[in-house]
Amino acid sequence: MPYDKSLADRLQFFLKTRKDFSRKEMFGGVGFLLNGNMCVGVYKKFLILRLGKEEADRALKQKQANPFDITGRAMSGWVMVEKEGIRNEESLRKWVESAVDFVQTLPPKKPTRPTQTK
Repeated sequence: MPYDKSLADRLQFFLKTRKDFSRKEMFGGVGFLLNGNMCVGVYKKFLILRLGKEEADRALKQKQANPFDITGRAMSGWVMVEKEGIRNEESLRKWVESAVDFVQTLPPKKPTRPTQTK
């Protein structure tokens, strides 16, 4: 199942005014990186968010939030939000701001040089 491009477009629209975000196709979906750190994205029909352990534990108490698990092993500090949890722009904004708040506490990642092959 390809990722939900309309959800990716909603994220892109929401984040377009921020210069510290970049978009990257990954894990069969799309991710938005803040200063080089994965922050939010779309996997299949889900919004994925990096919230840190404590905030993720709180978020998982909400009906529309699930552990971020695409391999059979959930990633600590991450959640997947179902469409019902992001029906309007206000709910999307709240989720994204929670992820941004956490990721801003992380040190920026330095860009890596592409590996050259001969």
